[in-house]
Amino acid sequence: MSISARPSITRRRRILLAAVALATGMLAMGTTAAVTAAGASASTGRTTEIAFGKIEKKKAKPKPKPKPAPTTTVPNEAPPSGSVGITEEGSTLLLPLFELWSTAYHQRYSNASVTPGGGGSGKGVTDAASGVVDIGASDAYLSSSQLSQFPGMKNIALAISSQMVNYNIPFFRGHIKLNGQVLSSIYQGKITQWNDPAITALNPSLAIPADKIVVLHRADSSGDTFIFSSYLSAADPKGWGANIGYGTSISFPSISNGLGESGNAGMLSGCQATPGCITYIGISYESKVQAAGLGLAELQNASGNYELPTPATVAAEAQALQAKTPPSETLSMIYDSAPSGYPIVNYEYGIIPPKEASTQEAQAVQAFLNWAIDPTKGSSGTFLNQVNFQPLPAAIRVLSQKQIAQIAG
Repeated sequence: MSISARPSITRRRRILLAAVALATGMLAMGTTAAVTAAGASASTGRTTEIAFGKIEKKKAKPKPKPKPAPTTTVPNEAPPSGSVGITEEGSTLLLPLFELWSTAYHQRYSNASVTPGGGGSGKGVTDAASGVVDIGASDAYLSSSQLSQFPGMKNIALAISSQMVNYNIPFFRGHIKLNGQVLSSIYQGKITQWNDPAITALNPSLAIPADKIVVLHRADSSGDTFIFSSYLSAADPKGWGANIGYGTSISFPSISNGLGESGNAGMLSGCQATPGCITYIGISYESKVQAAGLGLAELQNASGNYELPTPATVAAEAQALQAKTPPSETLSMIYDSAPSGYPIVNYEYGIIPPKEASTQEAQAVQAFLNWAIDPTKGSSGTFLNQVNFQPLPAAIRVLSQKQIAQIAG
């Protein structure tokens, strides 16, 4: 090797050594950074690993895919093809609402007609059981004996109503407070004057005149009697409850100052014509009661508070009871313990025969009832506000829809 070649070899060696040194330094720096990063991750609770001078993070678990929204079936409200007719009879409390519904439904579906009729809840149940009508209207649910006698009958909640206690005291204006014990004594003939101490004690700020009380009750089989006598039984269990009880037809005490009337219209006109009267009338007649100049009582509820039948107090009572409503919707809503609830509140029922006359008739009834309980249609304020009813809570509407789907022909 010549002397002139040595500097070249030396230079290459220096370059190679420098490169090795540089690489070694970078590796050392990388390892230090990795260790530092690992320590930082440990201090924050994150899991990291060092492998061959690299930081490897554990793969995150994939997020679960969102479940698709459950599909819902919209109940059919359109009647089957062809001309269909639906007949209804029963509750006079429900009659004004069925009259509104029948007109609107026929306007919506010209091939379907709904013919409403009254006669009282007892007639509605009897005629539905025998198949005389497609729908019986009742303020009272079916009794266990009725269900045993006619298996397959249904009571389907359609709306929520209440009942007023009204009176005709000439030249007196004001809401008289009454409780179940006092009403029980009035209807048993034990309290006969409006200024009786038992009444004035509940109304110390009112100057109630000494008029004679005339007691009006329903002479026909009536859901209104059922819910009124249920209130008396619950509020006066040792008196009315033990001796008289409740039902659509009961043996009212025979008293000299008592009168019988038929239907809510009869109770209204009878009280209007009889000074000193007291009566019970369904809330759908409230505007007529006001026009007749009758008074409206504040009733004591199970919490001891006195309430008028307003949308708020009726809704409060109903909301407190919706969780207790069974699938059959057979439930008394009378005298529950809702602090601000009105004490005489009830489901209004469509009573359905064990079997409709035909499959087409069953489909027609299903469609009409689905329309009737829909809060955007038959149960909207357009209809219910006119009769002072409240719509079914959503959970109760589902129960009614399930029963409607079981109507057979």
